[in-house]
Order: sequence, then C-alpha cells, then structure tokens
Amino acid sequence: MDFLTEIGRYDIVALVCIAVLFMYQLYFLIRYMAGIRRRFRHKKYHRFRWKEVSDASVASTTEAANRPGVSVVICAKNEGDNLRDYLQAVLSQDYPLFEVIVVNDGSEDNTSLVLEHYLHLYPNLRLTFVPQHAIVKSTKKLALTLAAKAATYDYLLLTDADCVPQSCHWISEMMEGFADKNTEIVLGYSGYFVENRLVNRFIQYETLTTAMLYLGSAMSRHPYMGVGRNLAYRKDLFFRNGGFSGMLHERAGDDDLLINRLSTAKNTEVVVSRNSIVWSVPKRSFKEWLTQKRRHLSVSHAYHTSTKLRLTIEPLSRGLWYILLIGIAVMCSIGILKPVVAIVAATLFVIRLLLQIIIISHTAHLLGTKGFGLSVLLFDIFMPLMQLSMLAKKQNNKW
Repeated sequence: MDFLTEIGRYDIVALVCIAVLFMYQLYFLIRYMAGIRRRFRHKKYHRFRWKEVSDASVASTTEAANRPGVSVVICAKNEGDNLRDYLQAVLSQDYPLFEVIVVNDGSEDNTSLVLEHYLHLYPNLRLTFVPQHAIVKSTKKLALTLAAKAATYDYLLLTDADCVPQSCHWISEMMEGFADKNTEIVLGYSGYFVENRLVNRFIQYETLTTAMLYLGSAMSRHPYMGVGRNLAYRKDLFFRNGGFSGMLHERAGDDDLLINRLSTAKNTEVVVSRNSIVWSVPKRSFKEWLTQKRRHLSVSHAYHTSTKLRLTIEPLSRGLWYILLIGIAVMCSIGILKPVVAIVAATLFVIRLLLQIIIISHTAHLLGTKGFGLSVLLFDIFMPLMQLSMLAKKQNNKW
C-alpha cells in the first residue's frame, strides 16, 4: 500500500496499460506463435520416425495397401529450369500410390521439353496445360481446377515448381494428417533456401513468423489460411464447395483464400516435422519479394470478418506496446511519471523480447534454419509497418 501512495494517478494508468498490453502479447506468443514447438514435442505426431528405420522396413505390404492414393499437383509457368532441378525429388517419393500432375500454364520457355524428358522416365507423371494467353484473371486457379479434374486420386497435395521436399517421405508425412476421418485439409510448412544475403534474412523471418501464426492458429482451432507450396485437401471438398467460384475475380487467393473459406476447427490438421518440409527458391531482391507479398496481401480483404479481426488485434496491440514504451520513457525523463514506471516497463520489455527470441529462434532450428537473435526486435517493429504500407497500394499482378 505504501508503494501505491508514493505514485500518482498517471503512474497507475501507465502501469495498468503496459501490464494489459504485456499480458496480451504474452498470451499471443504462447498460444499461437509457440504452437509449432508444442507440436514437435507431442508424441502423437511422431508415429512414424522415418530417420530411425531403413527404407526396406518403412511399411509392411498391408500397411502400404491401406494408404490412400495421392495426386501431387504442380502448376508451372516458365519454370523449365526449376522443374529440371527439383521435379525428380517429387517424382521419386517413397509412397506406394501417387501421381504427379504438372500443369503447364502457358509457358514460353523450355518447360515443355523438360516435362517431355521426365515423362519418358516416370510413369506416374501426368501432364496437362493451360493455353497460352488464356483470357482469365488468374490462370493459376484455372490450372489447379484442371489438375483437380484430371486427378485420379481423392487427395490433392499441392506444391510449386520451384520447391523441393526435405526428404523422400514428404508425401507420407503429409498424408499422416488425414489419419482422422474428419480431416479434409492438411497444412504443412514451406521455407526458403538460406542464402548469405540481408534480403534473405528478412524473407526467412517473414516466412517463418507467418507460418508460426497460421499454423499455430490452426492448432488452436482457428485455421484461416494455407500456403500452396505445401498444402493438401480432399478433392471432394474442393468440388463440393464450387472450387474457386466466388473468387475468380481475385488475382491471387488460390491457397490462402480457398483455405479461409473451406477450413473449420474440425476439418483442418497441421503436420510439422523435418520430413514434411518443402523448401523453395527465394526472391533475390527486395523489390521482387515486395511484388510477391503484395500479391498475397491483395486478397486479405476477402477473409472472414473474424479472421480479419484476429489478424488486426495483434499488430495493433504491438504498435500500442511500442508507442507506450516510448511515451513512458519520454514522460519519465521530463518528470511526469515516476522512475519506477520506467523500471517496470523496461523489465516487461526485456521479458517479452527474450521470450520472442527463444520461441522464434528455437522454432527456426526445429524447422532446419538459422535463428535470429536480437534482430527479432528490428523485424518485430518493421514488419507490421511494411505490411500496412503494402496494403495501401493497389495490386496488379496475375499470378
């Protein structure tokens, strides 16, 4: 009580505000951002430890026969070089029953020649195409629809032409998510190759934290998006809900907007393990990455209202957190607030920052990439500001 009598009304208001924002940030970090760490520790999601068994003993004949067939879908637009480098890793997956459908989306490079080469080597490769100069707003949605119609099997597993699975057990790991008969959507993680470039570190951080949020939200029964580089769903779910109808006017959204519309707390599962990861080729310049990110953000206005609300509250609280910290520092320096308020604020700031660094860096290590250390603070401040600036600009991208 003596402590309360020594501080004034403004001090109490500042302490209450900083405590409320700290508690919300703590809740957000532990419930959502730490979801991948919890999943890695949970034995339920490590029924098959592929690294601990030889290839010959991966599955018995009976077990293999009970596994459902999978249609892996890859849309390729001028991706000849990437298909040459990465398609073989998908075609040679260790799974008893699967096909790979590559949709040539009006390519004008050597894509057709590369696909013809692999077509003679792998009987499980199937090809279809989108005509060049097709007059549609999003040819990728058309490409995915054509692939879904051509698919032999009831499960569609999506990736991109510039992606390579972590291991030959990628399909097996992702299909483990459908073990529950109620599951219709499985979300996986897709990272980018690590390079010694500043822009690459930024891309790594943004990709990782975005995945931590949408995968952690799905684990907390609030799924709202997926990434088409590593995503699976039942073909029946796609056609039963009209495929991409209602979103054909959007230039993007073939993955996140579709999942936002189709996912529920009961029909969505998350698979995160080293062998379920898919790696992608990152953009080489900040400008290229910004173009890609703007295209992805261009469909956020079409998310469910509840999703937009949840995605708005955290950045807003984070902005208020930093504004209040700066305000407290200024007011303490000019004598409006007591020094004890600055001490409490600084202590909470350090606790939150350390917790962020631990959760983000440890998750990065679990997923096979480098941690971020104190650079987390810089990215944590800069990222929401950059995303707000991108949302303010009109989009004019086709893919």
